[in-house]
Amino acid sequence: MEQFNVSTLQEFILLGFRVGQQGRLLLLISFIVVYIFTLIENLVIILVVSEDAQLSRLPMYILLSNFSWLEVCYVSATVPRMLFDLSFPDGIISFHACFIQFYVFFSLGTTECFFLSAMALDRYLAICCPLRYTQIMSKKFCFLLVAFCWITGFLYYIAPASLISRLSFCGPNTIDHYICDSGGLLALACHPPESLSLFCYVITSALILGTFLFIMISYVGIIFTLAKKSGENTGKKGFQTVSSHLAVVTIFYGSVATMYIGYTEKKRTENIKVMTLFYSAVAPLLNPLIYCLRNNQVKGALFRVLRKKGII
Repeated sequence: MEQFNVSTLQEFILLGFRVGQQGRLLLLISFIVVYIFTLIENLVIILVVSEDAQLSRLPMYILLSNFSWLEVCYVSATVPRMLFDLSFPDGIISFHACFIQFYVFFSLGTTECFFLSAMALDRYLAICCPLRYTQIMSKKFCFLLVAFCWITGFLYYIAPASLISRLSFCGPNTIDHYICDSGGLLALACHPPESLSLFCYVITSALILGTFLFIMISYVGIIFTLAKKSGENTGKKGFQTVSSHLAVVTIFYGSVATMYIGYTEKKRTENIKVMTLFYSAVAPLLNPLIYCLRNNQVKGALFRVLRKKGII
């Protein structure tokens, strides 16, 4: 990579959603509701898992509680800023704040890919290797897996974030989005090297395709195993769990792949903003419901925690 100059711009302008005053008010109210409910749902899962003696020992729920905390961080990386811009529509964001958001948002998205892979591995071992599950997926290994997801997720995007931040940005300074992302920033650079654009595309595609392939291979093995137990009660419960996990994977990877693997300049429209909104704000709202709505263990643990706290 060639050496880049320090940016000549001190701030960017996020154009956000191009709607009128009434549309802004409607979006503001809607996103406030989405944000509050997302925080409540995911924090409830964290509380239930940490307070319930049964769930706090199980690797599946240790991973789920960490995934819920990840969703809290993920939605908080974009929605508060979006609410601010809807309230004060000048859209100005400083150079450093823009790159912090870019790095944190992409790092959390990367961490989510790793967590979905870890959860797929956990289900594969539990269903396909039940006799060795407790030996392999020990509490120590589970926590090492959690640490790997968080650490690797935040290491993965250091190089592209650092390289893009060293580009020269000499105007215009408007980003046609409501967040700072790599595509929007590269489009504003004075002389962005093609090698850097290709580098960002390759590492993003490798992450998405690699983790998605790992998850699909895991679930193919799970489905074949469950098909042999289709007449048993454990097989039916297993299919319920798998269907919930696959729903979350489909929502996340479907929208992310559409955004970043199939990305072209022609796609930078309001539709792309909606797609980004879907996986960065709507999915964290839906995921707790998908994972826990039909999960009797979580519902039972919730009632136990509520009774313990004297709420019911």
